[in-house]
Amino acid sequence: MANIVITGASSGIGFEAVLDLTANKENNVIALARSADKLRKLHEIASSLNYDGGKLYPAQFDIVYDNYPEILVPFIQSKFDSVDILINNAGALVYKPFLETSAEDFATMLQTNVLGHVNMIRHVAPLMKNGGHIVNISSMGGFQGSVKFPGLSAYSASKGALGVLTECLAEEFKEQGIKVNCLALGSSQTEMFETAFPGVEAGTLAFEMGRYIAEFAQNGSKYYNGKILPVSNTTP
Repeated sequence: MANIVITGASSGIGFEAVLDLTANKENNVIALARSADKLRKLHEIASSLNYDGGKLYPAQFDIVYDNYPEILVPFIQSKFDSVDILINNAGALVYKPFLETSAEDFATMLQTNVLGHVNMIRHVAPLMKNGGHIVNISSMGGFQGSVKFPGLSAYSASKGALGVLTECLAEEFKEQGIKVNCLALGSSQTEMFETAFPGVEAGTLAFEMGRYIAEFAQNGSKYYNGKILPVSNTTP
């Protein structure tokens, strides 16, 4: 049995990952997102697909602005004795030429794509009483040496920072038995991808990438720790 917390669960690959995770009746999943309406839709679909599946606890929560000690931590503790897996999937994208990208745009990217995950890890890691696996969802745009594209400097820089954070935390959390890995995702057919690459067909469908993330989160810690792993079959 695994107790799992996932952010960015209301759309795209996070939505699909939750459906895959709850297909296993042994899993208990707390799914976080900002949109209550989309979370209701997720719960309806998960219930219809996985009537004999795991337990799903959707919760509206903003990883940047909401209160962790008073809201999130008590909610998790009310459902789980301990957390086994944390999937930091939430993210945002600014698509502008660099010279038109403001300092505020960069701050937004760093807040959502790095500091939001920092806050999640700071508050959830102490709840991983039996060790666990933290999976940070990055992008090929933040993978060093990969092909880069105009308009994505702020987004890619923030995703690159998430990768380095992963390497640091894998070392820091060794004594607690917590493994930390980062998946640098290539293209999958989501609203975010379509914003960055209008008219381009992604190499992977959202449900396929969601399934991969779910599988890796449950089993990848047996083989990896502190790794930034590219998950891409096309460019972009």
